[in-house]
Amino acid sequence: MNLNLKKPIVFFDLETTGVNITKDRIVEISILKIFPNGKKELKTWLVNPTISIPLEVTLVHGITNEKVANKPTFKEIASSIKKIITGCTLAGYNSNKFDIPLLAEEFIRADVNFDFKKNKSIDIQNIFHKMEQRTLSAAYKFYCDKNLENAHSAEADTIATYEILIEQLKKYEELENNIDYLADFSLRGNPSVDMAGFIVLNEKNQECFSFGKYKGQSVIDVLKENPGYFSWLQKADFPAYTKKVLTQIKLNSSKK
Repeated sequence: MNLNLKKPIVFFDLETTGVNITKDRIVEISILKIFPNGKKELKTWLVNPTISIPLEVTLVHGITNEKVANKPTFKEIASSIKKIITGCTLAGYNSNKFDIPLLAEEFIRADVNFDFKKNKSIDIQNIFHKMEQRTLSAAYKFYCDKNLENAHSAEADTIATYEILIEQLKKYEELENNIDYLADFSLRGNPSVDMAGFIVLNEKNQECFSFGKYKGQSVIDVLKENPGYFSWLQKADFPAYTKKVLTQIKLNSSKK
């Protein structure tokens, strides 16, 4: 079975120094690019995170500080990654909550401008949880009847994620082999504007805060009523991409 594609889709997975989107860094990234004609391109990089990899994290993915010491930093490969994923649908496992927001942070640190709002995204974990509710290894066994060798290797996880989506489309007749449909179906909650879920779209397609005392309220309305809230958010420990989106919303509102 082939995916019904009008433009390329990239399946990707990150191995990192931890799970903090704002502070942790990529140590391995793997990208599987599928073209509408069925052609596939796979590329994997080990990455020097420029910070130490904690031992407890190394025990999960097997990547040591010594292994990445002489590898390129993300800044050195950022332009290459941008070139590969530009104009593509992004797909991954738990990617909407983790991989995409963390990748957005890395791009900002590397001074590479990439507008994620222009890319559709499909989170295979969300499809899985809506249908079966299990883990990646269990999903791979359930859908593909295979054991996931080298779990927590970015390349193995990337290929497994692609294979799972193919099997999901085969198994569930109600799932459409259509990128727009799958992107919408794999969403959980309101669509995220900042990739991290702090700013979301409401039913009226307005940007709203999803947290704190202004939860559910329009970003533009809040910033008009409490201008100091913008400064507080910029100084607080929020992802850089969230701050970038917030700034753009403020600038756009001032032009109206």
